[in-house]
Amino acid sequence: MDKYSFLNAAHTSYFAELYDKYLIHPDSVEPSWRAFFQGFDFGMESAEAGEGVEQSIAPLSVQGGQNVEVPLSLQKEFQVVRLIDGYRTRGHLFTKTNPVRERRQYFPSLELETFGLQASDLDTQFTAGDILGIGPSTLRQIIEHLKRIYCDAIGVEYMYIRNPERVEWIQNWLNVNDNHPNFDVEKKKHILHKLNEAVSFESFLHTKYVGQKRFSLEGNESLIPALDAMVEKAADMGVEQFVMGMAHRGRLNVLTNIFGKKAKDIFSEFDGKDYELEIFDGDVKYHLGWTSVRKAANGNNIKMNIAPNPSHLETVGAVVEGIARAKQDDHYPDDFSKVLPIVVHGDAAIAGQGLVYELVQMANLDGYKTNGTIHIVVNNQIGFTTNYLDARSSTYCTDVAKVTLSPVLHVNADDAEAVVHASNFALEFRMRFKRDVFLDLLGYRKYGHNEGDEPRFTQPKLYKAIAKQKNPRDLYAEILIAQGVIEEGYVKKLEEEYKATLEEELEDSRKEAKTVITPFMQDEWKGFDAVREWEMLETIDTTYDKDKLVAVAKVLTELPKDKKFLRKVEKLVKDRKDMFFKNDSLDWAMGELLAFGSLLEEGYCVRMSGQDVERGTFSHRHAVMKVEESEEEVILLNKISDKPEAFQIYNSLLSEYGVVGFDYGYAMASPNTLTIWEAQFGDFSNGAQIMIDQYISAAEDKWKLQNGLVMLLPHGYEGQGAEHSSARMERYLQLCARDNMYIADVSTPANLFHMLRRQMKVNFRKPLIVFTPKSLLRHPKAVSTVEEFANGSFQEVIDDHSAEVKDIKSLVFCTGKFYYDLLAFKEEHNRNDVALVRVEQLFPLPAKKMIAIMDKYKNADDMVWAQEEPRNMGAWGHMTMHFSEAHKLRVASRRFYASPAAGSAVRSKRRHQQVIDYVFDKTKNNMSRQPEKDN
Repeated sequence: MDKYSFLNAAHTSYFAELYDKYLIHPDSVEPSWRAFFQGFDFGMESAEAGEGVEQSIAPLSVQGGQNVEVPLSLQKEFQVVRLIDGYRTRGHLFTKTNPVRERRQYFPSLELETFGLQASDLDTQFTAGDILGIGPSTLRQIIEHLKRIYCDAIGVEYMYIRNPERVEWIQNWLNVNDNHPNFDVEKKKHILHKLNEAVSFESFLHTKYVGQKRFSLEGNESLIPALDAMVEKAADMGVEQFVMGMAHRGRLNVLTNIFGKKAKDIFSEFDGKDYELEIFDGDVKYHLGWTSVRKAANGNNIKMNIAPNPSHLETVGAVVEGIARAKQDDHYPDDFSKVLPIVVHGDAAIAGQGLVYELVQMANLDGYKTNGTIHIVVNNQIGFTTNYLDARSSTYCTDVAKVTLSPVLHVNADDAEAVVHASNFALEFRMRFKRDVFLDLLGYRKYGHNEGDEPRFTQPKLYKAIAKQKNPRDLYAEILIAQGVIEEGYVKKLEEEYKATLEEELEDSRKEAKTVITPFMQDEWKGFDAVREWEMLETIDTTYDKDKLVAVAKVLTELPKDKKFLRKVEKLVKDRKDMFFKNDSLDWAMGELLAFGSLLEEGYCVRMSGQDVERGTFSHRHAVMKVEESEEEVILLNKISDKPEAFQIYNSLLSEYGVVGFDYGYAMASPNTLTIWEAQFGDFSNGAQIMIDQYISAAEDKWKLQNGLVMLLPHGYEGQGAEHSSARMERYLQLCARDNMYIADVSTPANLFHMLRRQMKVNFRKPLIVFTPKSLLRHPKAVSTVEEFANGSFQEVIDDHSAEVKDIKSLVFCTGKFYYDLLAFKEEHNRNDVALVRVEQLFPLPAKKMIAIMDKYKNADDMVWAQEEPRNMGAWGHMTMHFSEAHKLRVASRRFYASPAAGSAVRSKRRHQQVIDYVFDKTKNNMSRQPEKDN
């Protein structure tokens, strides 16, 4: 006992505190103590497995088989500490958080016997109470305290967090008032006031618009006082902007009672009136976004943004994070916390949609972090008709939070004060630690998925319970009456007053003939116009002063002399210097970098993200170069602008859906930033198909949203198989209509330069989809001169300037990389009777220029559309829809295929050559129509 003789003498509270620290973070305890506690745990488990220890001093086998006599009183202290740890770890499983269902049973329980304690210990005083901040207390008092903290209306998950500071802060916060609110009379009345608005708004709509879809908040009305409290408290903590995303459930209620959207505007949307603008098709009322300024109680103005969203659940979350980051970069670069993103989820959606995992993985990454997001789950315990037991394998719908070790609070949504209390925790945690936090509001859904649905078909038992449940306002009013805070009739008066204002709003809305949709974030978009298709085709001045271009090139071709780089990097930069200053022959990478540099010099910002974009998938960009020994990053582009880090480039996580959504949101909030997402291969962009379909192609038509996101999609048939050939241009082209976006397949560095500059120089914004090359990045003919950069312009169509018009018998239209394949054949076979014309912009299609070229070559009796893609892919289908002269064109393409390309390089090369042969000789079999014979 020599080594541990002090166990009899020292104060037990010290050992209890040390043991508690060991249970939470073993590595934080001094090694010899850690070894002792490990042995003690083993010894206790062995003792508990055998006969009970009744002596006042019990021998326990500790480390190395050594027996150590630990006083029984100290053993009991340690067992109480383990009980405290049990409540902290598992208490959330035994809460009163479910208003309409009985909790499932979990084992082991929190009974005394689980921790080696007995009923006879209940009135024994233990110094372990010091850990909870209540001082030495009886076991009975300690358990009552633990139950109030961990097993009442709020269940807390946090013990998986491996950061001692965060864990200690959480425990101290929970210990105050036993994790129960202590609101004054005015605060209680205010909560009741917001609950009344939430309840009365839904009942008003239910009465006035019978059977219409509204995705009501009924059963989770406490979301309104929670958000209200969060906004007010955040204003006190320095937050200046909110960016929120949520799906349908409760959205109209939130718009009116939190964001200040006038009820009369919502009523107009319910009445189904036409829109004021003819060029705008609009969307259903619970998809629309809103921007407003709310005056907080402290007098501060808070900018409120709720992003528009499609029916595709969780999609808006990625957009919200991008919007928040853009606002942070543009307005608060020194304090990201001033912009607070909030994402409201459904329980089925947060558990079922993989996008949530992508967003959570972004949370702490340099290119995507927003200093913490508050996630709120409006938990109906059901998804459409699917019971939660069929909707997930995890215990909770919020278990994805554990990926980033984020705390989760599960709250009984019928307990309004507990919900507001939990929202205060969430806000304070986010502001202090700049990390995500999750609130799970367990309520129910009063009606079916929508108000015309019959939920009892699939959940008859649950909906019997729901039918008997009082709404949270009435439950809270009963409590306040019992406390003497309000009198009988107080709520009825509140309801009558609020509904009277709604009646006035309804009457006002009926006087208006059309619905006016207010643009989202209009303050960020001052000076930008909405334009039509013909305006998108107007020539824009994208020239750039030659002297300035030289200055930009100098910056891009000089490495810091005091740093050592890899020889390959030094050679790369020297080659760039030579191509600009000696050879006057600039490649694709220089075209891209000079476009970025020229825009930076003019005061714009550039953001680029995607998988491996810093170097470039094909090792062409090298926008970030590493010092050989230290791996310090050198970004030459950031030496051009006066703004620090005006150029930002980030290798993304291995995500398309989430990252495209984020960058789309970024471009939505920062129109003066050239925002680019590049796919590793264009083939993989369909991982973001929902973003492409719901936002990129349709958002301006649905929600009056302009967006200048650029998508760079490497595309080209080079024998690399089905997943590394096609960016599926046909899908993007099929989505084109009127004036919704630009689609391009450019073939020269100068045209890329001017196209990227045009993206920022116009006074409007459209998404730009670019099918970028792979082999052309180093093709000796895919080059441009300095003059073409400085004084050129974007060319939608590039005529064959080498052709003698009178000699041309075949006129071939093609795009992108395929031009160079055709050019090689033409030159090899001296086919001077063929003109190769490049259609560089596919939408809006420069049809007038194409027709003018057709008219120019009057001797051509053969006109061809040539593409390397199969007939059912590529741009041909688009031509038939958008080019009036398409019927005059002979089509040269691969045959119809289900897969974009053959896996065999030999077969792929043969098919490719067959198309080229047919382009130049129409007597060959039309390969797009003949059945294939590969042997």
